[in-house]
Amino acid sequence: MSIKETQQQSRLLRGVHRTLTGLHPALESLIAALVGLLVGAILMAVWGYDPWKAYIALLQGAYGGSYEWASSLTRATPLILTALTFSICLRAGMFNIGAEGQLFMGATAAICISFFALPPGLHHIVGLLFAAIAGAAWSLVPAALKIMRGVSEVISTIMFNWIAKWLALYLAIYVLVDPIRAEKTVSIPLSARFPLLVARTDLSYGIFVSVAFALVIYFLLWHTATGYELRAAGLNPAAARYGGIPNKRTMFLSFILGGIAAGLAGATIVMGLPPTYAIYGGGGLPQLVNMGFDGMAVAMVGRNHPLGIIIAAIFFGGLNAGGRVMQFYGSSPVPLEMVRVVMGAIVIAMSIPELIRVFPIVATGSRNLLRALRGNRKEESA
Repeated sequence: MSIKETQQQSRLLRGVHRTLTGLHPALESLIAALVGLLVGAILMAVWGYDPWKAYIALLQGAYGGSYEWASSLTRATPLILTALTFSICLRAGMFNIGAEGQLFMGATAAICISFFALPPGLHHIVGLLFAAIAGAAWSLVPAALKIMRGVSEVISTIMFNWIAKWLALYLAIYVLVDPIRAEKTVSIPLSARFPLLVARTDLSYGIFVSVAFALVIYFLLWHTATGYELRAAGLNPAAARYGGIPNKRTMFLSFILGGIAAGLAGATIVMGLPPTYAIYGGGGLPQLVNMGFDGMAVAMVGRNHPLGIIIAAIFFGGLNAGGRVMQFYGSSPVPLEMVRVVMGAIVIAMSIPELIRVFPIVATGSRNLLRALRGNRKEESA
């Protein structure tokens, strides 16, 4: 390994990412967001909608007041944790696509505390503990298959997502069902529900669980020897093995931490989301579906950094909350299909810089293209 490559990897381990444009990651993400907004505006203008009024509605619906902020933060709460599930494993060189299934198991385990009579405070801790253990346990089999048999974690985690969904749905319908309302499970008892942070909203103290766990992961990854080993194994497995870092241990640890994050995400939904504090069985667990996959998008937008993920989740939650207002704002509301197209354009544009960094082949090809274009410009100017 050359001295230049060693210095570059050292910068990456310290968290200073080399970007495609050479700009700071935060500035690059801001530019990508502006590009996404511009693309969305063009699409709306082409189909006859006023992009200026639509974006005003989006901002007002997302951050226009305390109620709007509460809605955005509520949607961001589980996304912070499911994004961490993907991000932690990616830092270790793993593609954990199983946040969805681990979230299902965490939410189901949290519902089980309804059968215990415990005092407030302790009941919250037990619920979070049950959910974390369930999420971590569900990640153990894909981790073991990867470590012991070399099975692709992408395939195994996707398979376990489906197993978890149907298992959770079976438990919600036949085991944990509410005897009075058959369309949902039993509700979380009052002693285990997170209090509302803002009155007459759905924002609960669950947001503190998400942010606190993100800060713990940040400290672990960037301020401990274990975190250094985890990131080094993901950056260069061969060099990590040569340096005495046990790659199997880092793989196992990344899956466990990711499973804990996803399990906690399920707990924050059922323990902190009024008015039911339960899992709906009808429609296939609607309030849980896609949280894991949306978390992957949040991780990409947040550059797979715990602090960036917090900001990206709030932004993503704002898009979801504000997108509803776009459908009813003013004299020319934007239909739901166009809202989703605009949101997709923004998210894709903001994800591209991190996708390029994650996939070295794409990054190398893009850099070579930029060098060729610069060389042609120099020749033309000469």
